[in-house]
Amino acid sequence: MGAYRYGRDRISNMKIDRTKKQILWSALSVIVLGLLAFGIRHYSQKDSGLSCTKQLFAMDTVMSFTAYGKNCEEAVDAAVREVERLDELLSTGNMSSEVSGLNETGEGTISEDTVRLFQKSLDIYQATDGLFDFTVYPLMCLWGFPTKEYRVPEEEELKETLSLVDASKITMEKNKMHLGAGQQIDFGGIAKGYASDRVMEIYKEYGITSGMVSLGGNVQVLGKKPDNSAWRIGIRDPEGMPEEMAAVLEAENCAVVTSGGYERYFEEDGNTYIHILDPRTGYPVSGELASVTIISEDGALADALSTALYIMGTEDAASYWKADGSKFEMVLITRDGAVYATEGLKGRIETEREITIISKE
Repeated sequence: MGAYRYGRDRISNMKIDRTKKQILWSALSVIVLGLLAFGIRHYSQKDSGLSCTKQLFAMDTVMSFTAYGKNCEEAVDAAVREVERLDELLSTGNMSSEVSGLNETGEGTISEDTVRLFQKSLDIYQATDGLFDFTVYPLMCLWGFPTKEYRVPEEEELKETLSLVDASKITMEKNKMHLGAGQQIDFGGIAKGYASDRVMEIYKEYGITSGMVSLGGNVQVLGKKPDNSAWRIGIRDPEGMPEEMAAVLEAENCAVVTSGGYERYFEEDGNTYIHILDPRTGYPVSGELASVTIISEDGALADALSTALYIMGTEDAASYWKADGSKFEMVLITRDGAVYATEGLKGRIETEREITIISKE
């Protein structure tokens, strides 16, 4: 391992109480959602050509779609329709969605998209020794995260619910899925990454060579910016305000996905419980990591791994990358502010903090 420092981007050191920070961010979100309720579209003619941007709220987050080129309007509209379609298909909060139907009956014939998501999710479940487990939904409900009716469960009910969490119990016969007894699924840990992959595919179908989509903590870019420079993607300071960046990455033809416990959590009896649950224990993760950012050409992989590696912790995440890191790079930020980055990001990451480089040697 080695260390180095960049100093071009000012990183604020301001700290505030986490509860006050959450309240402030919630208030800001309400304002933003009000502005974006019906979508806002912007078209502009620049030296590099026509650009089109549209925002909306879907998959429980504010999204922004941008494309450059003569077909940008059609591309952005098609991308928005596709994300809305996927949201309707996969949302656990929509009782008419395909996923909700599976959770209600325990089995069902599923669409091509759900088959792909299941297969991708199962592959990552196996590759991470079960740390990415899409059958964790009953646990999420037990802790009250989907409804925001938060509670710390009793040990006995936690043990009973934990017995339902095991993706290996799910079986597929052609396109018919069978869940294990009492199981429920949630693709929330991979769906946005899958959606951003589909957006990139749609952009290419319309001849777009420069574009991006931002789905909350998921950003995916196509090509370079119209001026032929790399896209610059900020990594939020997990201990700061939402607009404060801990680092900035240069990106091209890849997804940049960050997971952390700083947006969805609750506090009880002086303890903080985040929404990322460890499927081995049933409890929210409380390790030394504050955030994990995965950089990959595969948006779905980046989405799922950002959760799994967060659960692993710093040392195990580094070991996982060393053993199987051919398809992704990563940035780890610990609760005490330390930054770790894999060696493939040298020259592509900027921060005022000292970085420890993770190498395979």
